[in-house]
Amino acid sequence: MKIYEENNSVVLEGVEDFNIKHIFECGQCFRWKKEENESYTGVAKGKILNVEEKGDKIYLNNTNLEDFNNIWHDYFDLGTNYTEIKNKLKEMDEYLDKATDFGWGIRILKQDQWEMLISFIISSNNRIPMIQKAIDNLSKKFGKFIGEYNGKEYYAFPTPQELSRASKEEIRACQTGFRDKYIKSTADAVANNNDNVYGYSMLDTEQCRKELLKFNGVGPKVCDCISLFGMQKYDTFPVDVWVKRVMQEFYVDEDMSLPKIRAYALDKFGELAGFAQQYLFYYARELGIGR
Repeated sequence: MKIYEENNSVVLEGVEDFNIKHIFECGQCFRWKKEENESYTGVAKGKILNVEEKGDKIYLNNTNLEDFNNIWHDYFDLGTNYTEIKNKLKEMDEYLDKATDFGWGIRILKQDQWEMLISFIISSNNRIPMIQKAIDNLSKKFGKFIGEYNGKEYYAFPTPQELSRASKEEIRACQTGFRDKYIKSTADAVANNNDNVYGYSMLDTEQCRKELLKFNGVGPKVCDCISLFGMQKYDTFPVDVWVKRVMQEFYVDEDMSLPKIRAYALDKFGELAGFAQQYLFYYARELGIGR
């Protein structure tokens, strides 16, 4: 991979296993919006970034090499060999062989732990456009203004302290629905108790899950999502409606419960369960498997 800076952009030339549609539309993130030119603009780590594909080049626009080295290389998990991961999954069965080919450009982003905690509380029984709207509203109302890009204003995700200062009613006004009380409770718990959510990623997976499950609004599925997308616990397997459908279609009986599906997947996919989940989720949702 060749990396160089050019006109307020960082260009990645010849990067493997990287497709922006696969990455930003596989259910793992909520702050990336598709533009008219098929690029994606988002906010992460307090920065505004636009990502665009042109042939075999990836353009990271509105950034520089210093931020690429300090933020974006890690954020896009560019130090991980996804070809190797996919080859291991392909050896497991024909379904993963097809799913990894279909979503060949997925990479699991290394997102902010606190932001993922609140984002996936918001995601509970919610549709992606509504999740995105609520997160944008919370950021605009309580987060710091970080700048404009292409005529749009962008705001950082609010810190625990910023969100804790908000009332439950103010949080609900951001279109969070019944989750307002969970967001308020979690923000207060983290801000007032100096709870180091960022330190959870250093715990083993079960201890990390145990800590996350203490928060109101964090059930098993939400916990697994936060663990995978915020804490880099790849031996987790979130089971939502699409994952349930694809698992029932290919692997398990129709009447198997969600906890049993999860246990089956962890046993079958092991330390690569989180990666398997992303490929299977994207494959099932995009192709409408099990509808």
